[in-house]
Amino acid sequence: MTAPFSADAAAPILATEADAPPVVAEAAPATAQPDDATGGPRASREQDNRPRAPKRDLDGWVLLDKPTGMTSTQAVAVVKRIFGARKAGHAGTLDPLASGCLPIAFGEATKTVPYVMDGRKTYRFTVRFGIETDTDDSEGKAVVTSDHRPTDADIVAALAAFRGEVMQVPPAYSALKIGGERAYDLAREGEEVVLQPRPVTIFRIELMERPDADHAVLEAECGKGTYVRAIARDLGRMLDARGHVSALRRACVGPFLEEDLVPLDEMRDRAEAGEEALMDALDPVALALEEIPQITVTPPDAHRLRCGQSVILRGRDAPIVQGHAAITCQGALIAIGDVEAGEIFPHRVFNWGQKDKKPPRRGKR
Repeated sequence: MTAPFSADAAAPILATEADAPPVVAEAAPATAQPDDATGGPRASREQDNRPRAPKRDLDGWVLLDKPTGMTSTQAVAVVKRIFGARKAGHAGTLDPLASGCLPIAFGEATKTVPYVMDGRKTYRFTVRFGIETDTDDSEGKAVVTSDHRPTDADIVAALAAFRGEVMQVPPAYSALKIGGERAYDLAREGEEVVLQPRPVTIFRIELMERPDADHAVLEAECGKGTYVRAIARDLGRMLDARGHVSALRRACVGPFLEEDLVPLDEMRDRAEAGEEALMDALDPVALALEEIPQITVTPPDAHRLRCGQSVILRGRDAPIVQGHAAITCQGALIAIGDVEAGEIFPHRVFNWGQKDKKPPRRGKR
């Protein structure tokens, strides 16, 4: 169900990285965005002048397999229109020329976006050896070249230096701010951009495939703030081969896994098949919180939490939890709070009290 990944693709990728800022605000109106994932003709849909259904309140997550050639904002607008949702946002920007996991939040799910953004992300990407560019991807201009090509053994040995907590210099073409200005804006204006190294965590990075001497397909599982383009740049320098990212796919974001992604065309087909088929692609709000502790409270405690009051956990069966936790009551998600010394302090309260209509479509990672 997921889109294929081309190991030797050379699609340019300008600003896609692990720490792109979350978008929680309501998406732009769907009328302002193209209704096609690739920008190609879809005559039957483009000529559909039927009145649109009224917007409705929906709560949950749609795990979109974003195609290349579409911005994240456009993707949100199209999915929002398909579902007729009133409020939507996404957890982590993907550049138009990258594909893969774009979690889209409806309604109350937007409150859980920060927890998704803090989770691990898995990227599969192709490094093109021989050319380093000013953007560290194939859209940029070549700044250094090399005739040297590393062996598989060279690459595997070099990857060991990237695992764990490492210091990484972000690309000059990044969304980081320097004196209130985005680094990529300064770089495009020809100014010298100097960014300081910062710590990032790469839990896993492996050589997956070697299509030819010029290309290597890697897979990395990394923490918040990691730039995949910087990995390709630094690996090329370490191997005296220079390099940049020529293709990128985000496989997983936090608890959202690649096998559960829904392509855009399938989503359209579900909408045409009927409401039941479409709603089956909507996952519960609580899916985003699977990686933090879960606490169940009584109805009276749930009422206090919804009113913004703290609750003390009592009894020998009270869970021993510290830090963030998701609080439920009778199967409904009530709040997200901090637990300190046996007391829950709510800081995100959910306004709906219905139980999730269906469990998540997959198990934990």
